[in-house]
Amino acid sequence: MAGLWNWSVAVRIEPDRVRDALAGALERGVTEIGTTGPDAMLCDVYHVGGDFPTLVDVYLAPDEVDEETIASAVAVRLAAAVLVPDDTLNPSRYVCADPDGTLRPVHVDERETDDGAERWHPRPCTGDDPACAAHPGCHRSRWKPDPTPERPAAA
Repeated sequence: MAGLWNWSVAVRIEPDRVRDALAGALERGVTEIGTTGPDAMLCDVYHVGGDFPTLVDVYLAPDEVDEETIASAVAVRLAAAVLVPDDTLNPSRYVCADPDGTLRPVHVDERETDDGAERWHPRPCTGDDPACAAHPGCHRSRWKPDPTPERPAAA
């Protein structure tokens, strides 16, 4: 155990429900900050504005499982999309775990507030978004931009 996961959920969800979904996906204990449990991970849940108003910080996240896979399982359990930072240095790009478990790259607009980052206007990463051009990396990511009818995938 060593990791830190920072996620955003597309609906306002109570902390206990988030921790229960995470515990179910990982099949292990998850507690709030300030409490202890045997071999439990710590999870802080708080709320902000925006299209993803529930922020989730997971401390002591296991490094032997893929973060996106667990986020996908949590999204299914919560019936809500979950944003996970992707593998680029583009600050507007995330992997979105949809409520059906699908994983796809997206861009969001972000604004820092005193309460935390608010994320707005999620849209698919197609390679044509201005955010793609502003920061290199979308095409080098393992989460390739999704082709559109106007911009088919490269042959």
